[in-house]
Amino acid sequence: MIVNKLIITSRVLLIAGIKHSTFIRSIDSDLGDQMKILNDNKQYTKTLELFDRHKENIEKYSNWVIIQALKACSQTKDIKRGSNIHNLVSSRLKHDPYILPALIHLYMQCGDVNQAEFLFNTSSKKTVTIYGAMLKGYFENNQSNKAIHLFHEIKKPNEIIITILFNACANLKTNEGLNLVKEVYKEMPKRFQSNPYLLTSLLDAFMKCGDVPNAELLFDKIPNKVLSMYGAMMKGYIENNQANKAIHLFHEIKKPNEIIITILFNACANLKTNEGLNLVKEVYKEMPKSFQSNPYLLTSLLDAFMKCGDVSNAELLFDKIPNKILQMYGAMMKGFIENNQANKAIDLFHKIKDPNDVIFILLFNSCAQLGSDEGLNLTKKVSKTIPKSFYSNVRLLTSLLDALVKCNDLTYAQSLFDASIKNDVGMYAVMMNGYNKENDPLKTLNLFYQMKDKNHSIIYLHVIKALSQIGDYKLSQSIIELIPNDLLNNNQIQTVLIDMWGKSGSIDKVKEIFDKISQPDQYQYAAIINAYGLNGMGIQAIEIYRQISLDLIDEITHICILNACSHSGLVLEARSIFENIQIKTVSIYTTMIDCLSRASLFQEAQNLQEEYERSHPPSLPMYS
Repeated sequence: MIVNKLIITSRVLLIAGIKHSTFIRSIDSDLGDQMKILNDNKQYTKTLELFDRHKENIEKYSNWVIIQALKACSQTKDIKRGSNIHNLVSSRLKHDPYILPALIHLYMQCGDVNQAEFLFNTSSKKTVTIYGAMLKGYFENNQSNKAIHLFHEIKKPNEIIITILFNACANLKTNEGLNLVKEVYKEMPKRFQSNPYLLTSLLDAFMKCGDVPNAELLFDKIPNKVLSMYGAMMKGYIENNQANKAIHLFHEIKKPNEIIITILFNACANLKTNEGLNLVKEVYKEMPKSFQSNPYLLTSLLDAFMKCGDVSNAELLFDKIPNKILQMYGAMMKGFIENNQANKAIDLFHKIKDPNDVIFILLFNSCAQLGSDEGLNLTKKVSKTIPKSFYSNVRLLTSLLDALVKCNDLTYAQSLFDASIKNDVGMYAVMMNGYNKENDPLKTLNLFYQMKDKNHSIIYLHVIKALSQIGDYKLSQSIIELIPNDLLNNNQIQTVLIDMWGKSGSIDKVKEIFDKISQPDQYQYAAIINAYGLNGMGIQAIEIYRQISLDLIDEITHICILNACSHSGLVLEARSIFENIQIKTVSIYTTMIDCLSRASLFQEAQNLQEEYERSHPPSLPMYS
């Protein structure tokens, strides 16, 4: 009797337990599904609020609920709440391969790479998903080398892993990365080659690593191209200075989306031509109205108008936009600067309520362009009000120093430079430029000697200009010997070296450098003509001038050759050259008048001056 009662009681308890367990599973599933719906709709705060109302049962909930909660923490970068969940489920990590990747993703999203690595290293069973979370985390935290190193530990990488690897290699933009991309692409299973996401990342990697031909070969072979592939190719063409190819490819796309049109506007901005501007206007006019609410598309459109010199249309569009974002203000300010309208950029700055570091950089660039007392006063005023955290931004500090230097307050610039904890190459370059501008080349050299990492073209450019001012052959030679061979092949370095040796009278050095240049550009031609001119070698200067193709001859070249003729008394040759110049600027007229005056041909000089003033206002340099 008692036994029967016990059996009945145990059955009742078992049934009740099963019902309770089923009830818990039902709640668990419903809760997880609700949280996923909220996450899918980017309502992460609501996801966490829902989770908090049920977290007393956290130990009973499945990984499905925990993963959704961790995903919401990752998206909101709420590391504190995520860590609390981590502590509550820590006992489950050894036996649950699903929660661990979500935790690794959380810590990586929040920038705590060390904690993610700790979890990964203590995991006894590493799944492909766990590797994927680590690879993606390294990539997103700009540690692509670590991602590549970890990739080599994976025995059978899947499509997702290989896609992340290609992204990491694209991020590095190195030959080593390119070689790894080629190797993995060659060895991966053929079925992976139908994955559009993988192929898009592969195209992007080829382009980012500068291998345009292989990207084109692959793209042409793909039978079913998706829009993201066109986007990767177009973006790659722009990054490889082939904007025309990006535009050509755009015309093959039947229904471009917002991203494609944004990239097209970037390509047209890159060209800076009337053809590009006309295409921008045409596409803008025809694109769906829904696209006109996309802030990134509108920002690229403003940038394209500005880069193509159409300030009026940029202003009209900007004024029509109801909800302006900071990037739009930035595009406008940058455009005003590029179109030599710094005052408009400054006026726009005053309308921005909460400027970020990029906006401050553009303001300082505007003040630098003005180079006036007003620009200096505004630079100083704003520099005292910007958040202290911005002072860790090297680009901002560099632009601030540049504004101070160009507004002629080198003393204040030097005090800021000296007070800076970490001086970047750009900051050194700005200060050197300032010292050279103030004819204080020894200070430029002192800065050069202070630098640990000297091997940058911009640094040697300023140092060589300082040496030009000093004119000490021995000192110049000792520093030039420090320049690495790869920098000696830099066009700008070669140009300033020709100028420096020309000013010190070392014509053999000038000729030695110039003869090594296989295809001289307009600046190198101008530099050697000027060097010959300074050393009374007008005939040799004319010989070089006659060799230059017409497309490489500009105003500076004309001024240099006329000066060379002037210094050598070659008036007949100067007259002949002057008469053949199609577009004669005020500087060209002034140089020719100086040439005639040096030869005591004052009446002819006077006649030329009067000829100029018949169609132009008088120019002061002509009278000096």
